[in-house]
Amino acid sequence: MKKIILLSLIFFTLVADSCKKALNVTPTRVVNETNTWNTIEDARAAIMGVYGLTRSALAENNGHWIYGDVRMGNFASPNRQDLKAVISNNLNAEYPVLNELSNWRRFYAIINAANIFMERIHEIKEKDARYTANNMTVDLAQVKFLRAFAYFYMIRIWGDVPFITSSREGTFENQPRSDQGALLNYVQTQMEEAATDMPYEYSRNDLQQPGLYYSRGNWSGILIKKLGAYAILAQVAAWEGKYTDVIRYTQKVLSEYTTRDDLSLTGTNTLTASNGFFYNNTSGGNDNQLFAFGFGWNDQEAAFTGNIESLALAAPVVNKNIPDIYVPKDSILSIFKEPGDGRFNVDTSGVTHSDALNAPNVKGYFTNFLGKYPIFAKIKCIMGGGIDNSFRLFSSAIVLTRLEDVYLLRAEAYAVLGENDLAIADLNTVRQERYNVDDHGLSQNDYVAYSAGSSGPLVDAIFRERQKEFMGEGDHWYDKIRMEKIKQSNPQFLQLISSGGIYWPISRDILAQNPLLTQNSYWK
Repeated sequence: MKKIILLSLIFFTLVADSCKKALNVTPTRVVNETNTWNTIEDARAAIMGVYGLTRSALAENNGHWIYGDVRMGNFASPNRQDLKAVISNNLNAEYPVLNELSNWRRFYAIINAANIFMERIHEIKEKDARYTANNMTVDLAQVKFLRAFAYFYMIRIWGDVPFITSSREGTFENQPRSDQGALLNYVQTQMEEAATDMPYEYSRNDLQQPGLYYSRGNWSGILIKKLGAYAILAQVAAWEGKYTDVIRYTQKVLSEYTTRDDLSLTGTNTLTASNGFFYNNTSGGNDNQLFAFGFGWNDQEAAFTGNIESLALAAPVVNKNIPDIYVPKDSILSIFKEPGDGRFNVDTSGVTHSDALNAPNVKGYFTNFLGKYPIFAKIKCIMGGGIDNSFRLFSSAIVLTRLEDVYLLRAEAYAVLGENDLAIADLNTVRQERYNVDDHGLSQNDYVAYSAGSSGPLVDAIFRERQKEFMGEGDHWYDKIRMEKIKQSNPQFLQLISSGGIYWPISRDILAQNPLLTQNSYWK
C-alpha cells in the first residue's frame, strides 16, 4: 500500500483544505487546483487519496476496533479508563479518545474527496488521451463505492447524518441530519451501480478492465473489486433487515468466487499465522481479503497504532507488560466451549488447545491463558510477519469482509426467512474449517456439524459462530444489534436500540459549528 501513500500525498493537501472548509464553513480555497486535474498520474493520485483517507478514518485512534469490538463486547481493559468507559457504554465520559471518536470529520473528508473526484475527473479524460473511458468508468465506480461505504459506516455509528454529494467549490452551507433510512437506500443504490462497473479482477483480461492500468502484481487485494462490493452490499442489506437482498448479494459472491476470482475459505492456521491471512504479502495484497486496507511491511507502512495488535498484544508476544484490552478467561471458556475448535478449546482433562500457551508463536486465538491476562493473539503481524517479541511495529490489514462473513450472512438470512436447512449448510461450511484442525490431532471425521441439541437455536448458533470467527475484526457490536433485532428477547438492549443508545454521541465541536444539528437523543 506504499503506492497509495506516495500517490495520494499530492491529493491530501488539496482534500484536507477542501474538507476543512466543508466542515468548518470557511468559504475560500487556499490551494490552487489549476494544475491538479490534467494527467493520468493526477487521476491515480486522486483515487489513491480517497483510498488513503478511508484507511486513515478507520485506523485513527484505533477507531475501527473501539467502535466494533470494545463497545459492550468481549473485551475488558485492565487499566485504560477511556476504554472502560466504552466497554460500559459511557460514551459521554471526558476522555480525548472518546471526543475524537465522536467526531465524524474524518469520514466527511472521504466524502468530500470523493465528491471532488467525481466532479473533476472528466477533465483528465478530456486532456490526456492515455486516460481512457474505461479507466474513468472503473475509477468512478471505486470512488462511488468508497463514498457510499463512508456513509454506511457513519450510519452504523451515529444513525442520522448530514447528506452531502457535492464539494460546492469549497463552500458549505450548514445542513441538518438526514434520515438514515433514506441514506441507506442511497448507499445500497450507489454500491449496486458501482459493483456493476467494477471488474472481478484488475488487469487479468476482465472485460470491464482490460489492459494493465492496474497491474495485478501491484494492486491485488488492495482495490475494491466486484465480489468485494457485493459482500459489503450484503452487510448493508443485513443492517437494514432486507434479508431477501442479503441472499441475492451473497449468492452473487458464493456462486462466482471459485471461477471469477482467486478466493478461498481460510484455514485456521492461516487465519492466525503471523504471516497469514491478515498479513499483506510482498506483492502488496491478499486476495482472500475481499475488502481490506493493508499496512504492508514491505511498503514501509507498518505502524505502532491503528491496528488491533496495539490494543491487544502484550508479553509474551511483544515487549509490553499489560495489554490495553483482553478477553477474560471465563468469557473465553464460555464462548469457545465446543471440543475440537481450532480457535481455542479445552479438552476433558482441562488442557487447553490454543497451541503453546505461554509462547509467542501461538497459532490459535490466545496465548498466556494461564497468566493473569490471556493475550488475544489471533492477529499478530509483527513487522514483516515474524514473531520477534522485541518489537511493537505492526503490519496487519483492516479487513472489512471475507468469505466466511459472506457464508454466515447468508446463513443468517436463510434462518430469518425460515430456510433452516440452507442456513445450517452455510453455518457448517464455516464450522468445518474451524473444527478440522490437524495440529490438534483431529481428522476429517472429527468435524462437528451444527445440531440444535448441542449448539442451541439456529440463530443463536450463527451469531455465536460470528462472535468466534470475527473476534478482533470490528464486527461484534453490529452483529449484536442485528441479533437482538431478530430475536427480540433482551428488553434492556431493545430499549437501548429504541432510545438511540446504540449510536455514539456527536462531538461537541461539531455541534458548536453547526446549529442545525441536534445531539442524539440518548446522549442529551
